[in-house]
Amino acid sequence: MSKIRMSLSQTAIEYKILIIRGHRIMLDHDLAKLYGVETKC
Repeated sequence: MSKIRMSLSQTAIEYKILIIRGHRIMLDHDLAKLYGVETKC
């Protein structure tokens, strides 16, 4: 697997993907958690 820490299972990640107007998106705080970084305001 890649350098990304897999603290979330693949199924948990799939549940974080939202479909908005036909586009698959993830919220910034979910991506930050996946990559182990903080979001900035």
